Amino acid sequence: MEDFRFYAPTEIIFGKDAEDKLGETARKYGKRALIVFGKNSVIKSGLLDSVHNSLKASGVEYRDFGGAKPNPTLVHAVEGVKEAIDFSADMIIGAGGGSAIDTAKAIAHGAANSQESLWDIWTKKVPLNRSLPVGAVLTIAAAGSEMSDSAVLTNEELGKKSGLNTDFNRCSFAIVNPLRGATLPVHQIAAGITDIMMHTMERYFIPDVTAEMTDEIAEGLLRTVIRNGARIVKDPSDYDAMAEVFWASSLSHNNLTECGRGKDFSVHKLGHALSAKYDTTHGDSLSAVWGAWAKELYEDAVGRFSKYARKVWAVNESDDKKAALEGIDHTIDFFRSIGMPVSLADLDINPDDNEIKALSMDATMQDTLKLSRIRPLNAASVEKIYKAAVR
Repeated sequence: MEDFRFYAPTEIIFGKDAEDKLGETARKYGKRALIVFGKNSVIKSGLLDSVHNSLKASGVEYRDFGGAKPNPTLVHAVEGVKEAIDFSADMIIGAGGGSAIDTAKAIAHGAANSQESLWDIWTKKVPLNRSLPVGAVLTIAAAGSEMSDSAVLTNEELGKKSGLNTDFNRCSFAIVNPLRGATLPVHQIAAGITDIMMHTMERYFIPDVTAEMTDEIAEGLLRTVIRNGARIVKDPSDYDAMAEVFWASSLSHNNLTECGRGKDFSVHKLGHALSAKYDTTHGDSLSAVWGAWAKELYEDAVGRFSKYARKVWAVNESDDKKAALEGIDHTIDFFRSIGMPVSLADLDINPDDNEIKALSMDATMQDTLKLSRIRPLNAASVEKIYKAAVR
C-alpha cells in the first residue's frame, strides 16, 4: 500500500429537504454570495427560487451569475471574478452540476487573488495561497466536484482544457437533494453515471499496488452505480436508486477510492483533448475512448482487469486474459445500454490522421507528458488509441 493523505472537509447536507437548509448552512461561511449557475434549467425547475428564498431567510445577500457552460470557460470565469469583486462577495455558490461548481471554484480563486491572472493561477505560474469559501447546490450525480479537490477550465483562445488540483478546490459545504436528478434529460443522467464510473476506474486500474480496503470500496461503488444507474436511466423518478447514485458520485471523486493506490487519469486526458477541440460533453468523451484505452493496456495489467471483471461484473472465466477482455466488453456494453457513445463515430467525429495526431499532442502536452501508470503512453501510443476509438 502506498502512503497517502486523505482530506475531506466538505459539510454534506443530503436528502429531500436539503435545500431548505441552504441558508443556515451558508451563513456559517459568509454573508454575501455570488450564485453561479448554467442556463435556464435551474430557473425552470424552481431551484434558483429555492436558493434565493433560503438565503434570504437566513440574512445572506446574493447576486446571480448565470451562463456557465458544459465545458467551463476561462472567459466566463473571469467575468464572474469581476462580478464577485463588484458585489463584494465573501462566498461563491455553484448551483447545478460540475460545470457550475468548477466555475464557482475558479471565480473564488480569482476574486481572492484579483491582482493575478486567473489562467496563471490555473496553470500554476503563480501560487494559490488563498481563496473564498465555495458552496455547492447539486442537481446531477456526475463530476463529484462538490467533494473533490479538482476543477477544470477551458481556455478557448488557446484551445486548451486544463485541470487544477488544490485543497482550495474543496467546497466548504454541499446541498445534495437527489430529487433534482429527476428533472434532467436522460442522456445527462447517463453521462453522469459514466463520469462516476470513470472517476473510480481511473483510480482502480493501477497494477503492483496492494490496497484491499480501497479496492473493496471501489468495487462496491462500481456495482452500486451500475445496478442503480440502469434503474434511473429507465425511471428517473426512482428516488432510492437516484440517491444511491448521487452519494456514489460524491464518494467517487473525493479521493477515498485512491487511498493507498493513487490515481491515473489518462482517460480523462484523452477526453479533455476531445472536449477542447469538439466541445464534446465530458461523459461522452470518456465512454467514446475508454474501450480503446482498455484494450491497448489490459495485457500490461491483466491481474487488475481480471479482478475488476470478476468483482464488478461477476465474470466466472478462470483464464485471466479472457476474463479481463470479458470485463472490458461488459463495460462497453453497459455504456451502450444506457445510450452512451462507445466510439468517436458515435459522436459523429471522424478525424483524419492529422487531426488525430493533433489530439494526441494536446493530450500529452506536446509529447512532454507520459500518460498512464499501467504503461507510459507517449503521443504515438495515444495516437494509436484514438485511431482504435474511431469506430
